[in-house]
Amino acid sequence: MRTQPPGPAGVPLFGNSRQYARDPFTFLTTVADAYGDVTRFDLGPVETHLLTNPADIERVLVTDDAKYRKPDFQDDAIGTLLGDGLLLSEGDTWRKQRQLAQPAFGPNRIAKMGELITRHAESMLDDWNPGDLTDVHLEMARVTVRIIVEAMFGSQLTDEQTRTIQENLEPLGRRFEPSPARFLIPDWLPTRENRQYHESVRTLEGIIDDIVEERRGTEYDPSVDPAADGDDPMDLLSVLLRAKGRGEQTDKQLRDEMMTMLLAGHDTTALTLTYTWYLLSEHPEVESRVHAELDEVCGGDPPTAADVRDLDYLERVIQESMRLYPPVYVLFREPKVDVRLGGYRIPRGSAVMLSQFAVHRSGRWYDEPETFDPDRWLPARRAERPRFSYFPFGGGPRHCIGKHLSMLEAKLILGTVASEYELDYARDRPFDLRGSLTMHPEEPMAMRVHSR
Repeated sequence: MRTQPPGPAGVPLFGNSRQYARDPFTFLTTVADAYGDVTRFDLGPVETHLLTNPADIERVLVTDDAKYRKPDFQDDAIGTLLGDGLLLSEGDTWRKQRQLAQPAFGPNRIAKMGELITRHAESMLDDWNPGDLTDVHLEMARVTVRIIVEAMFGSQLTDEQTRTIQENLEPLGRRFEPSPARFLIPDWLPTRENRQYHESVRTLEGIIDDIVEERRGTEYDPSVDPAADGDDPMDLLSVLLRAKGRGEQTDKQLRDEMMTMLLAGHDTTALTLTYTWYLLSEHPEVESRVHAELDEVCGGDPPTAADVRDLDYLERVIQESMRLYPPVYVLFREPKVDVRLGGYRIPRGSAVMLSQFAVHRSGRWYDEPETFDPDRWLPARRAERPRFSYFPFGGGPRHCIGKHLSMLEAKLILGTVASEYELDYARDRPFDLRGSLTMHPEEPMAMRVHSR
């Protein structure tokens, strides 16, 4: 009986990091198919175990979550960017911050965001014309960052601030692309990439400082909250400013939570929308069903938050898009003690990798896994699959706090645009994928705008 999981052979020092960096998506699906539930390989100096059985994933994220922590990787770049925000913090710090932030994401508050989301989507369409060729990923990123800033910070970005954010996302993304040599280059070394990265972080911090300065003194004014329900505003920034006034938050904690929300709060939704537009363009029969449902439910008008409850097919389309193209394509955990998974001992301090991309595209859990089939999310078919055969928002206590806001945004933006336009993918070949903190298209997603 083997005591160590099987896996691909690596090379000295670099392990399998070159293969992973070259194409993380092919690497993950290939080793998952070849080696089964638990695969061992080395990403540079990091002993890594890929889990692809939903039962093991559920143990890590839910049943035994207390045995795991977010790992410290080979450099502190992500720590420089996000600090002790909700995405990276641990233990009591995470629990305190999560409890503090929760009211900003409560279901009653999110349900009141519909008008805000639709307003921003319609404002985006004011600049569109039939026949335009547009980079739909850039357009989705612009509208979602504006939405998250107003919804969670009670502020509105200027056009210049929006452009500045977009311009600085590329250097940030490049810093987290898989690289076999990166673990050899410390974050403080003044390489060109490191200089650009730190300059982009400082630029985004400047925008955050401007928003905080604008909002100081308004944290008890409900008029700043687009979904106020009571005496005090419950947008995230108001909540954090009130906590800071009570001595429960430092300036650094405020900065870390805002940076985390600014970036993570819009990027994944923008990517979900981008991949959904692509899939609709490639599957006109699905697009026609979306249009028919919108016409039936909304009568030709943009959908409201109340309408989305009846847009069942549109929700299945989004779910299937996130199956094939999960914006967060891999999660990492580090065992705090030796654990046993899939019959193997996994030593503490190693890395446990949970890959949405590999699991979502596995033939073990999905018939014709490469096929875009929204009806696989009908209740009867969905019930046939294990719970963690699908986990685009993670799972367990650390599931994505913004899940419900993200889904509401996706439905309302898709519905608002599709009520008026069709988008046709303009290239004659599929796009390539690029790994970073999230899964991005390698090139601009050019689409032609057509009136319905």
